[in-house]
Amino acid sequence: MGQWDSWIGREVRQSDRLDEALAARWLATFDLVRPQPALMPQGIHFALCTPEAPTRRLGLDGHPSRDDSPQSFFPPVSQPRRMWAASDIRFRAPLAIGAVVSRTSRIVSITERDGASGQLVFVEVEHETSANGTLSVIEKQTLVYRDEAAPDAPLSPPEPGQGSFDGTGWDRTRTLTPSETLLFRYSALTFNTHRIHYDLPYARDVERYRGLVVHGPLIASLLLQLAAEEFGDNRLTRFNFRAVSPAICGEPLTLALRQSGDGIELGSFASDGRQTVKATASLA
Repeated sequence: MGQWDSWIGREVRQSDRLDEALAARWLATFDLVRPQPALMPQGIHFALCTPEAPTRRLGLDGHPSRDDSPQSFFPPVSQPRRMWAASDIRFRAPLAIGAVVSRTSRIVSITERDGASGQLVFVEVEHETSANGTLSVIEKQTLVYRDEAAPDAPLSPPEPGQGSFDGTGWDRTRTLTPSETLLFRYSALTFNTHRIHYDLPYARDVERYRGLVVHGPLIASLLLQLAAEEFGDNRLTRFNFRAVSPAICGEPLTLALRQSGDGIELGSFASDGRQTVKATASLA
């Protein structure tokens, strides 16, 4: 038996409402117009049933602290640095403005591995989101916990090199520069208090990032919007994304999409061609 086996199967249930105000804030953040009919773009589930931990229960990094108490959904692993590594999302039904939302989250696995940076702990969580009683989104989220960074560790990622993104072979691309404003708004929408997204001294001096880090699910949301531009709203049945390398606030980021066989390949790339997120998708 593993030391975290008692956490397998632990559940938490939350409720929410996709009201007009939340819908308007999401759409404003991405400069999108209100959909007609009132079915929100795919990705809005990231802003529903967000963390509810009291401020006094937040850790140094801004995430809810972990301990042996019943209030701690996640196990008290010793590795302090947390990263959203990947998600496998299945879209069952669109989420409509005004819907009453419920979500059940369940820990399905906890795995320890040795990595180049030390001991890693992977925690997989399955989220089932329903709207007005209809199962709408199933997401298996992978979190990774890592050892703290050495005070003199090289800043990550390296400065952009001399290369460039090659758009040859991609069906659609879009380049933007994520700003502090965009990161702040997305953190607010998702009630994400991880300090690497808004606290530059912490991101640089404690976690040893070269700048503020663009949220993985923010990039995923942008890629979902790129897919909607190409294929239409709420057309995807499945979407998988995996963080490859940090994307840094204030630096150009290119989103790309192409059809590949029976599926869709998507990605985000830094200005020198370094890939930051890999993704695949399936159409209805």
